[in-house]
Amino acid sequence: MRQALLLLSTVAALAAAGCARESAPADNATATTAAATEAAVTVDPAHDEFSYAEPGKVRITDLSLDLAIDFGAKQIAGTATYTLDWIDPQADALVLDTRDLAIEKVEAAGKDGTYGALQYELADADALLGSKLTIQVPERNTTVRIAYRTSPDASGLQWLAPSMTEGKHQPFMFSQSQQIHARSWVPLQDTTQVRFTYSAHVTAPKNAMVLMSADNEPKAERDGDYSFSMPQAIPSYLLAIAAGDLVFEPISERSGVWAEPVMVKKAAEEFADTEKMIQTAEQLYGPYRWGRYDILVLPPSFPYGGMENPRLTFATPTVIVGDKSLVSLVAHELAHSWSGNLVTFSTSRDAWLNEGLTSYVENRLVEALYGKDQAAMESAIAREELKQEFTDANKALQPLSVKPGDLDDPDHNLTGTVYTKGAWFMEALEQRFGREAFDAFLRGYFDHFAFQSIDTTQFRDYAIANLLEKHPGTMSQEEFDAWLYEPGVPASAPQVRSQRFAVVDAARIAWTGSAELPSRQVTGNWSTQEWVRFLEGMPDTLTTEQMAALDAAYHFTGTPNGEIAQRWYPLAARSGYHAADGEMAAFMQRVGRRKLIMPIYNALVQTPEGLVFAKGVFERAEPGYHPITTGSVKAAIARGEEAQAKAKAQ
Repeated sequence: MRQALLLLSTVAALAAAGCARESAPADNATATTAAATEAAVTVDPAHDEFSYAEPGKVRITDLSLDLAIDFGAKQIAGTATYTLDWIDPQADALVLDTRDLAIEKVEAAGKDGTYGALQYELADADALLGSKLTIQVPERNTTVRIAYRTSPDASGLQWLAPSMTEGKHQPFMFSQSQQIHARSWVPLQDTTQVRFTYSAHVTAPKNAMVLMSADNEPKAERDGDYSFSMPQAIPSYLLAIAAGDLVFEPISERSGVWAEPVMVKKAAEEFADTEKMIQTAEQLYGPYRWGRYDILVLPPSFPYGGMENPRLTFATPTVIVGDKSLVSLVAHELAHSWSGNLVTFSTSRDAWLNEGLTSYVENRLVEALYGKDQAAMESAIAREELKQEFTDANKALQPLSVKPGDLDDPDHNLTGTVYTKGAWFMEALEQRFGREAFDAFLRGYFDHFAFQSIDTTQFRDYAIANLLEKHPGTMSQEEFDAWLYEPGVPASAPQVRSQRFAVVDAARIAWTGSAELPSRQVTGNWSTQEWVRFLEGMPDTLTTEQMAALDAAYHFTGTPNGEIAQRWYPLAARSGYHAADGEMAAFMQRVGRRKLIMPIYNALVQTPEGLVFAKGVFERAEPGYHPITTGSVKAAIARGEEAQAKAKAQ
């Protein structure tokens, strides 16, 4: 997944997505749990410390789901049937990850096909990892079935009342499994080290269309009874489901949009370049191997920009603003079809292998479709954000390959590391070895590791053999390893400069010095990136007169562009510009995307009056927020309360 930065008007844009850049900031992290800490210090670097599973002993190779969706109870119930590959001849137990699941029965199929009960133990819940489910399988059966029910508060599911949807007519449900939330709606080996095929039979109310990260049929009849198949092996975090008032609008023979009826045509128009993106990616990196590529536009409460669920990208409606300025989200999520879905990181400490490579591929797609200027602006913004994010306090999370024990939660990687530094490393290799040689290397990498989960060491070994040794003297091993294992960014990193940003910077500096606003001749054709640059370069606070002048000239308050709102409203909060309060509150209640609203909450909680305002908005907004968003907001409010309590005590 990833955050989005965007373009205004004709040229579509860059960097938005669901996956990574929108992970929770490290300073929002909960304390490392005892289980995660113990695992981190007692296992080898290839071990996934965020899963109880034991894939070296037994692996799930296929999953068959038979589920029923109950909107009234906010619950999914049914069975999960596993096909197992017993690897260790001494193993006789299957260990699965669960979170807040009610396990009703565990059975195994005997040689005659009949099922018999198995003994199992569900351990006490760990705050981060959930509950370890240990199933005794003394006969080492290859088929095991579990009957279970989810909790109404499942961390990986969101249930929306009709009032919280775009159409306001029917309830809606959707999943968010990344990173370790799949275990909250299916008992699984919830680790990227295990890949499995799956099928599913799902029943729901007849007025609800059900979709999954599988072979959704565009012409499927809405009848409350649905079947799915995913023949390509995927890791658990790519397991996805959604149900609601959804209809389909085609873009091309192999791509289209699912959305609520009031949104679907608007979304299809916004994402009209999707087929061009697929074709461009195929020219660069080989065939698209997943059949269809469709986009599901979710209600505004979706906590990310996008999520790269195979065959069915989940996307926020906040990127649909009528001018294609934010469609780079599609470029990012589509790029995951090669980097992430096809070749997957094997532990969260190697997340850059998903997000860094994807951000690089995304930038190449943007350049190919929309020009070098757009790609350069996107890179420049991301790298400026990296500089702000990297501090002496988080050096342990700055190497691309994070050491075991240094990551306390798989959602707490640094955005600057896994997205921006990873993409920057790829650009450094491209510039040093030449685009032709590097494109061939990357295409070969995707082919070589297709449908596998790998770690940084495997990437390093492949790059040494197929890049460094084939082009001796081009980059030293020491310089290559500095990107992987050292904090910060190497001094030799290639720089990007944007002439368009130079104009923006000059206009902003002139205004702060003379109070003369840039003329319409200067700003009339600015893209979203240029407005982002303009606002991000402002002083930490402005006078109310300055804020009012900016607002009168450019109408930032009430903007439909989330990227601008994300910068304007925190500036308004810090500057005490209360004229924006009404639209700010409306935006925070309407949108649940963390990347867009967390900067606002974080700015508000810095002052007593802002904290009161933030708590009031959250009280009204919480019913429409995803559990992941709710957790982030509660943490921000708690930090604000703690800081103000300390200030009063002094």
